[in-house]
Amino acid sequence: MKTTTVYEEIIERAKEMQIIQMEEDLLGIMMDLESADETFHVRWDDLLAADDFNFVHDVCGIRNHIVRDNFPSHDFGYFVPRFAGDRT
Repeated sequence: MKTTTVYEEIIERAKEMQIIQMEEDLLGIMMDLESADETFHVRWDDLLAADDFNFVHDVCGIRNHIVRDNFPSHDFGYFVPRFAGDRT
């Protein structure tokens, strides 16, 4: 699992791109990212370096497909981020 810092970097880029609004629940977004990390072992550095299209795909996909019944959530429906890592 990554440190909070990388999640903050993801959130900052998403804010700059206006796919996350300032008034949104930042703790909730961090929890979504942590859940995705535990489930998919996301390659965060690659995601941060990705072009806008692929960055938006993964961030919006995580946010739109997560089932928040519990934390950490491992239910993202059929969505798999493009920057998912090995599941080992």
